[in-house]
Amino acid sequence: MEQVSQVEVKPVNKEKVKNFLRVMWYLAAITAIEFGIAFTIPHEYKWGRITVFILLTIVKAYYIVSEFMHLGHEKKSLKMSIVLPLLFVVFLIFIMLYQAQAIYELIN
Repeated sequence: MEQVSQVEVKPVNKEKVKNFLRVMWYLAAITAIEFGIAFTIPHEYKWGRITVFILLTIVKAYYIVSEFMHLGHEKKSLKMSIVLPLLFVVFLIFIMLYQAQAIYELIN
């Protein structure tokens, strides 16, 4: 005899769909702001533009990691096990950029 497996279809969780759409619209709005800045702010404000882009990218990364990768719903210890090493990597990048600038000035 052949066994027939049955599939049970559960109703859609409307709260999860609302949360997904909310985060999607946040990300779309932040991306629209980035495009607006890229095409309207003159190139004379290079460092201001770069700073704003970095900050908006960090906000987008927060929403992606928090909602789509479900890190926002985890315990604080797991969050810190991911965030703290990331902070050390960012600190290392700044140290390397500072040293590279010092070496560049020394050579020239």
